[in-house]
Amino acid sequence: MKVIICGAGQVGWQIAKQLSVEKNDVTVVDNNPALVRRATDTLDVQGIEGFASYPDVLEKAGARDADMVIAATYSDEVNMVTCQVAHSVFNVPRKIARLRAQSYLTAIYSDLYRRDHLPIDVVISPEKEVAEAALRRLAAPAAFDTQAFLAGRVQLMGILLEEECPVLNTSLRELTELFSTLRATVVGVRRDGRLFAPEPKDQLFARDEIYVFAHSDDITRTLEIFGKTNAKQERVVILGGGNVGLGVAQALEARTERVRAKIIERDRKIAEKAADALERTIVLNGDGLDPELLSEAGVSRADAVLCVTDDDKVNMLAAVRAKTAGAKMAIVLVNDPTLVPILNALDIDAYINPRATTVSSILRHIRHGRVRNVYSVGDSEAEVIEAQVLSTSPISGKRIRDIDFPEGVLVGALTKGDIYVKPMGETRIDEGDVITIFSLAADVPEVERLLQVSIDYF
Repeated sequence: MKVIICGAGQVGWQIAKQLSVEKNDVTVVDNNPALVRRATDTLDVQGIEGFASYPDVLEKAGARDADMVIAATYSDEVNMVTCQVAHSVFNVPRKIARLRAQSYLTAIYSDLYRRDHLPIDVVISPEKEVAEAALRRLAAPAAFDTQAFLAGRVQLMGILLEEECPVLNTSLRELTELFSTLRATVVGVRRDGRLFAPEPKDQLFARDEIYVFAHSDDITRTLEIFGKTNAKQERVVILGGGNVGLGVAQALEARTERVRAKIIERDRKIAEKAADALERTIVLNGDGLDPELLSEAGVSRADAVLCVTDDDKVNMLAAVRAKTAGAKMAIVLVNDPTLVPILNALDIDAYINPRATTVSSILRHIRHGRVRNVYSVGDSEAEVIEAQVLSTSPISGKRIRDIDFPEGVLVGALTKGDIYVKPMGETRIDEGDVITIFSLAADVPEVERLLQVSIDYF
């Protein structure tokens, strides 16, 4: 597949990395020569310096025979014009644009993106994706990572195993025998910084970070087995009243169960805008690092503090102060992945990586076959792919134990029609089944080969 990625920032670079590893023909376009050079020096991609919306630049990038254009520059308008030029001049079949401004995302203006207007096939909103990720973290406070699959029937949860975990030094085979009725499967383990797909004989140890698929009805029991409790979030303090914080507060207000939320926002105009848009949420204007303001917001009684400003260090410091004051849980937005390793030492419970959430959204619309969902795990160390099995797929009609999966691949869950099935060695995968597969990044191309039909689908 030939892909042009416009914008070589964090998101563009990560998408280029993912697609180039999978042997796609990737060209990166950016008007910053340093970013283009970084991409071409570190990745197996071609680079073009220039403005992505210029027809001559797109032509140099190979738009005349490109399969897809991904417009992920920092400018919404450049991304929109790039898609228009790609369609009108070069007839590129698939166009994806990252748009930030909320006005472009309002439902009443959705006709704007029809092919006879602005021909954008997929619109990705980073702020919306991050807000949804924050809500998932709040829904499963005991997990450091979570994502729904199979129409909400299954949750992928990242769980840190503490010293008091009751199943330490127990192999996965023994866990299956001890809890035979538990609809949960461990698909990934990160130990000493290395992520791997475990075998049945592998044991679990303290400080392991595990990724486990659990049926939605078995989440509480699964967490208890691994030494966690899933408390309700009744009081939430949100630091940052921009698009992300506002989106989370609006979603909390829409819930049937009552959640008391407060927002702290430093910018007065943004605070006033948030206050006008919300009904029950209290908005405080001031510095979220001010101990007196944190006390006024009630962080000492908060079930969760969500720090989602555009400054990583402010988010981290505010989270530390909130936890010190008595907050039960702290979740932070972190753009810089190099800061993630120190979060545990700071007693920060969970983090949201906006790059990873945006990359996951874009990958969902790139993968071959009938892929329904894609989630990027960690710093793109692995992917979880949800897809429907086609009659022409090499895995159709085979039992899991007879499929030649790579070592870094495990089936996490599947459904046959409306029936959930916990994957076992003797489980047969049939045409029409929907499966979720955990795959280390290097093994994704082989997973795609096992899932796709004889021609590529977009």
